[in-house]
Amino acid sequence: MTRQHFGTSHVPLSPAVRAGDFVYVSGQVPVVDGKIIEGGIGEQTKQVLENISAALKLAGCELSDVVKTTAWLKHAEDFAGFNAAYAPFFPANPPARSTAESRLMIDILVEIEAIAYKPL
Repeated sequence: MTRQHFGTSHVPLSPAVRAGDFVYVSGQVPVVDGKIIEGGIGEQTKQVLENISAALKLAGCELSDVVKTTAWLKHAEDFAGFNAAYAPFFPANPPARSTAESRLMIDILVEIEAIAYKPL
């Protein structure tokens, strides 16, 4: 099986990696042009999912190809707001998902990684 790496980062990771028919998107954070965006869980979740969409596009995929996401929230009490912002990105047949409360590596409210399936 061949692997393809897509995008670059200022930390040692690839934003997206294709392995066979699967594309793995590294954990995305609510950052634009190297800066954490302002706002609460809704705004940050929206930006994270837009960043996931951009990483997927590098590998020829889109959000509808996503089969699994894993999300980490800084505060469990943000779960309802997270869901409200997340749902519009997956209006039909949403992917499987795991969500946990976690201390995150930078001062953000949410991080999400994704796995997409798109046969070559």
